[in-house]
Formats: sequence, C-alpha cells, structure tokens
Amino acid sequence: MNMHITPDGTAAHGAARSSLPQPLALQHKPADTPPPTRVSLAYVHQRFNLYLRFGQPERTLQLDHWRRCAIFNPSAIFCRVRWQANDHGTTLWQLMVLQAGTPLDALQRLPGVRPGARVLLHVEGELKVRAVLQQIDAIEAQDIDASTVTAAYWGTLGNRLAAWTTGPSVAPLQLPAYSAERHAAALTTGDLQ
Repeated sequence: MNMHITPDGTAAHGAARSSLPQPLALQHKPADTPPPTRVSLAYVHQRFNLYLRFGQPERTLQLDHWRRCAIFNPSAIFCRVRWQANDHGTTLWQLMVLQAGTPLDALQRLPGVRPGARVLLHVEGELKVRAVLQQIDAIEAQDIDASTVTAAYWGTLGNRLAAWTTGPSVAPLQLPAYSAERHAAALTTGDLQ
C-alpha cells in the first residue's frame, strides 16, 4: 500500500505522486479565459532597446536588470519599438503596432511576443519609424490615447508607408491624419477593433 502526503498535509492512499508544483502550462484554467499576450522588453545601454511606445499592459514583470515582460489582455493595442546599434551606429529601427489576440484570431508569431499577435502596422528603417512616431505624437497631442486608435487607421498608415519609396523623383510622404472627430465617430459606432 502506497501513501503520499497531499498539499493540505493529510495522508492519502494510492499511487505515490510527485509533490512538485505543476508547470504553468499544465495548471487548470477555465476554458473561456483566453491566454494573455506576453511581450518581451529589454534595454542594454547604447546597444539595444526594445520598448513599448504606447499600450496599457495589465502588468509588467521585471525579469532582471535588462529584461521585462509586459502582459496584455486580449484585444489590447500596443506599439513596440526595436532599436539596435553596434560600434558604428544604428543597425536596426523597427516599429510594430500590434493587437493582442483572442482565441478566435489568426495570430502571427513574432519573436518576443507569445503566443503571437495581430500585426496592424510594421515598418523598418529610420525614416519610416520616425514618420510613425510623429503620427503618434500628433495623436497624443489631441489628448487621444494611441492604444484606443482604430485598427483600421494603423492598417492604412502601414499600407501608405509600405508603398512609399525614397528618391529625388518621389513625392513627399503624405500620411493620413487621425483627428479627434474621427476618433469620436469610431467611439460612437464601436468601430475601434
């Protein structure tokens, strides 16, 4: 007859069981609770900066001196910026506006974003990243939280930037403005997703 001690300290008969805690993936969760989106963030002075430009995480965990993890609820919109450099200067500028997924969404797998996210806007290169940062600044100057801007706007902005090329014969970049009136209309129709 095998006996083991249960977590409440009482003895139980039957097969011996491990008293080790179960991994997070094996712990019971209600079926209707979608998993949160975990976003890795990091900072190494003058070398690497992976940070949130906007977004409202449910919580942020400090993993060590250089790394953090932001946890977002389903459908939350946030912006992650990645900047890298070496001894010769900047090597990468990347900006993504992402939407945390729900169980019904088709998510794109991205490094440092688990389980994945819906990509609303993705740009690389200093000119395009700075252009989006200026748009975000203009939105916030109107007292609009950028994480409440419609997903359709971020998609339109991303499409304009994807089609834009640089050069002497190319027209200057014309980006769509996001106005307080447009935001109010989206709020009244519930068209923020």
